[in-house]
Amino acid sequence: MAARSMRGAIRGAGAAALAGALAVTASACSSPGGGGSGKGGDSAVVGIAYEPETLSPLLGYGKDGNSKIFDGLLTLDARMGLKPALAVALPEVSADRLTYTYKLRQGVKFSDGRPFTAKDVVFTYTTILDPKTNNPSKGELDAVKEVRASGDDTVVFTLKYPYAPFAQRTVLPVVPEHIAGKQDVNTGDFATAPVGTGPYKLVKWSRSEKIAFEANPGYWGGAPKVKKFTMAIIKDDDVRATRLRSGDLDGAILPPNLAEGFAKDQHKKTYAAKTYDYRNVTLPTGNKVTGDTAVRRALDLAVDRAAMVDKILDGAGKPAYGPVPTGSPWFAAGTERPHDLAAAKKILDEAGWKPGSDGIREKDGVRAAFPLWYLSGDKLRQDHALAYASDAKKAGVDITTQAGTWEVIEPRMKEEAVLAGGGSPGDPDFDQYTLLNSSLAGDGFNNMAHYANETVDKALDEGRKSGDTAARKSAYDSIQRELVKNPGYTFLTHIDHLYVVNDRWDGLTTQTEPHDHGLASGPWWNVETWAPKK
Repeated sequence: MAARSMRGAIRGAGAAALAGALAVTASACSSPGGGGSGKGGDSAVVGIAYEPETLSPLLGYGKDGNSKIFDGLLTLDARMGLKPALAVALPEVSADRLTYTYKLRQGVKFSDGRPFTAKDVVFTYTTILDPKTNNPSKGELDAVKEVRASGDDTVVFTLKYPYAPFAQRTVLPVVPEHIAGKQDVNTGDFATAPVGTGPYKLVKWSRSEKIAFEANPGYWGGAPKVKKFTMAIIKDDDVRATRLRSGDLDGAILPPNLAEGFAKDQHKKTYAAKTYDYRNVTLPTGNKVTGDTAVRRALDLAVDRAAMVDKILDGAGKPAYGPVPTGSPWFAAGTERPHDLAAAKKILDEAGWKPGSDGIREKDGVRAAFPLWYLSGDKLRQDHALAYASDAKKAGVDITTQAGTWEVIEPRMKEEAVLAGGGSPGDPDFDQYTLLNSSLAGDGFNNMAHYANETVDKALDEGRKSGDTAARKSAYDSIQRELVKNPGYTFLTHIDHLYVVNDRWDGLTTQTEPHDHGLASGPWWNVETWAPKK
């Protein structure tokens, strides 16, 4: 996973990765309860691949918005534009871009009936920034110097530096001080029994099985027409497809080859979401093979990205040369890498990696071989890993692919490669800082490759702290050029997400999605606005 990397990314976005690590249990394959194909139009059950590690925004849940239980000051529309939520308007920004003032919506209540005020906003942000709070994404609020209430209806943020994308950070969900403030932030039951201002209330969270919601009748935006909404947690792609076909699910996220199986089903529609989601291979510096810059550069050229897009994704994606998609205005033109096996072999030859009798290269007694881990049950990761290993072997590098849960994989990440992923729409700081900053090496799933590059570190700080768009573009261009010279990761593909849903509701759309998806992404990103077809 990676960039807001792995668990750091996943924990934060509400489509978290840890439970993706859990094996499918018998309960996960049983009926999730309520809804299902053919049930009433006011209920829906959808299949997702991962579940959150927590439901507390104080610990990272829903930090990119769309949490369903909660609202932020702002939210994102279908085109990923910012719009007011708990705030009545976009913030007023001072001339020096260091002060952001939000006027709050009046009359909003938490689902327990207590009023929402500016104190709840201040409590949320100050608690997340407290060093004692175990929020892996608190670095995303590094720019905040102070947050204070001005009466009950105004919140003022003062920044340390003019952080350009700060307003987008305020989609972060707001929690009630009167509940969360009375318990230990790290161990209290708010993480599993939250209360918010959002369109839905949590009914039950059965770990590794389902998360059940019911409509919040007092929601300030109007009570949803879908009264019961259940997310069935099904790690295995094939099992999700089977349950969708059997009528046990109303919708599911599926890899391209399985989504294709529903193309002729007149009662289902497939929704494709453009994404920043990439798959990459970590190349840990702690490994004698993957830590060699020559090996990294050779693998970067040996991999056939176009073939992966065609054969693995069925065209639902595009080659990835870094965390920034080629169609983004932040992409550095000229950093595309061709598939060039001859050039890859030449790099290895010149670096002293010579082919042995079996064709696998060696240098100073070290064989060019290493394991590559991927998440069990994730067919896309498996297919990418196998294709990558096949391409590498043609250059004389022997990669052994191995499946495992995150509990198995995480302790090995410092020295062994992982078929990972990441990606966040919007500002490049959101994804690149945690993916590449050397200070975050070994910090959970941040900077999984332990990548260390002084030029990159400097550019990451410049991009984060500069308020000048041209200067920021220059900084992120330099990062992408450094990744050509010394790629700590081999980026493979950017993936379009495919969702298959029963065609019995109006109002379904998709947004441009991050790596973390399924829980609050997909066509159900706006389930509160769905209406049963008449």
